[in-house]
Amino acid sequence: MWNLSFAPPQVIQARVLTRLPEAFRKPRRNDWADANKPGEEIASFLEGPTFDREGRLYVCDIPYGRIFRISADLEWTLVAQYDGWPNGTALHRDGSLWIADYRRGLLKLDVSSGGDPIPILPHRNSESFRGVNDLTFDAHGCCYFTDQGQTGLHDPSGRVYRFSPSPPVEDRGGGRLELLVAGIPSPNGVVLGPTGRVLFIAVTRANQVWRCPILADGSLAKVGAFRTFFGTSGPDGMAVDVDHRLVVAHASLGGAFVLNARGEVTHFVKSPEGSTVTNVAYRPGTSRLVMTESETGTILEADLPGPGMTLFSHR
Repeated sequence: MWNLSFAPPQVIQARVLTRLPEAFRKPRRNDWADANKPGEEIASFLEGPTFDREGRLYVCDIPYGRIFRISADLEWTLVAQYDGWPNGTALHRDGSLWIADYRRGLLKLDVSSGGDPIPILPHRNSESFRGVNDLTFDAHGCCYFTDQGQTGLHDPSGRVYRFSPSPPVEDRGGGRLELLVAGIPSPNGVVLGPTGRVLFIAVTRANQVWRCPILADGSLAKVGAFRTFFGTSGPDGMAVDVDHRLVVAHASLGGAFVLNARGEVTHFVKSPEGSTVTNVAYRPGTSRLVMTESETGTILEADLPGPGMTLFSHR
């Protein structure tokens, strides 16, 4: 019998790992900023941290369509810049970087050559997506992704899909697209549990994380609220480890919450600067967490109590 714990969470102070170099900061207004940060001039809005097999970190910059790679020596390289709003990334098993682009759907980037990403799934049949946000892969290479747009409690029409591609994916339309969950008020981050039998969705405007059991036939059942938060924004990107701990970035509370398998908050990872922590990722094979702090264009780092080793490198 498990005993419920009502102890306050332990606070872990994150530290600054690296910052977007000044050479890449040119604050100005743009269409994305006018819609999401009205009246502000912004230099960047970092999101989508993903590690490759060499331990290099990739992040995306939504308003300026940029994909950066950060080396072990903390050197920033602009891998790609294109006409789009990249919101989330995940490493495919073939080594390519898949991108959830708010304007252009699912894209694929060859990080070795750079250039413009290749469209994989720009729309559903002839219908445009509302604005895809985040993605993750299962052990079979199927891609789960959120279609958030500007949905919320006023318009709970966000969706979560599963895309099972058939090679070659460059052909667009080679594959099966399934609608898994509809009627969501702002689906944001998405991640699979370590067994692959549970899907977690960050539902930003409801300030909740939803837990979605996956049945043997691939369908979902008994979707429910796993954890409820508070704040002017809500849960954003997430990461999971083999101990069933779920780390949830919160975009208005200045950090990330660590939940155990029962949904209890055991730790809070606090940002040393800025309150807009948008996404998280484990450094592969460790319990070291990186976080994107989008307000200041900063990458943060923190060590969680071990072992907490990740199952997948991308989330």
